[in-house]
Amino acid sequence: MKRVVLVVGGSRGIGEACVREFARRGDLVVFSYHNSRGRALETEKELTAKGYDVHSYPANVKKFFQIQNLFYDTWAAFRSLDVLVNCAGISLVKEAGRTDDAEWVEVMDVNFGGVLRCCRQAIPFFLRKKKGVIVNISSMWGSVGASCESVYAASKGAVNAYTKSLAKELAPVGIRVNAVSPGVIDTEMNASLSEEDKRALCEETPLGRLGTPEEVASAVAFLASPEAEFITGQILGVNGGFVI
Repeated sequence: MKRVVLVVGGSRGIGEACVREFARRGDLVVFSYHNSRGRALETEKELTAKGYDVHSYPANVKKFFQIQNLFYDTWAAFRSLDVLVNCAGISLVKEAGRTDDAEWVEVMDVNFGGVLRCCRQAIPFFLRKKKGVIVNISSMWGSVGASCESVYAASKGAVNAYTKSLAKELAPVGIRVNAVSPGVIDTEMNASLSEEDKRALCEETPLGRLGTPEEVASAVAFLASPEAEFITGQILGVNGGFVI
């Protein structure tokens, strides 16, 4: 029987790579999108044409009822939920002293609030089966901090702390919770970086290059696999050695 995998924020970047990776592994994949409807539908159409079981769904992680509907409709359609992957996120590159209240509230609401809302919705469905897997997408900046990205780093630090706390709370009922902490990945989120900045980051990375969304997706899929059944509460770095 196919697992049902829900990828929140699966229309672009790491999220899209996760959708493709789980589909390739034979899972039934539901993925949500917010601002990228056209791209989400193209991905769904492409993968469906290849014989994969993939379904897109509109949902804004800031809106409780939209997230509730995403989970309830997924369960109603497929009568199962096995894996939740939280990929939705936004960045903010700005000096700490110039960041206003609206900006930090937005970043925290999407990056941490979105994870919290989705996990809260997933837990009751996992409890029905006494089994489930949650994988959150964090960032290496959540562990070591980042100049001019303090609010973004703080939001990811919150994701790390929540991941570990939830893992302790849910392990006795058969639910595993981990996070993948990417380094500098070649995605649209980092498209604003200049070539000079990219070269500098590559030089700081022991493996000498940027990571790919597919490499992050492979780590996510591993944490959700039977091979990782004894792994919970971990923040898995996929950063080319940038943070050791």
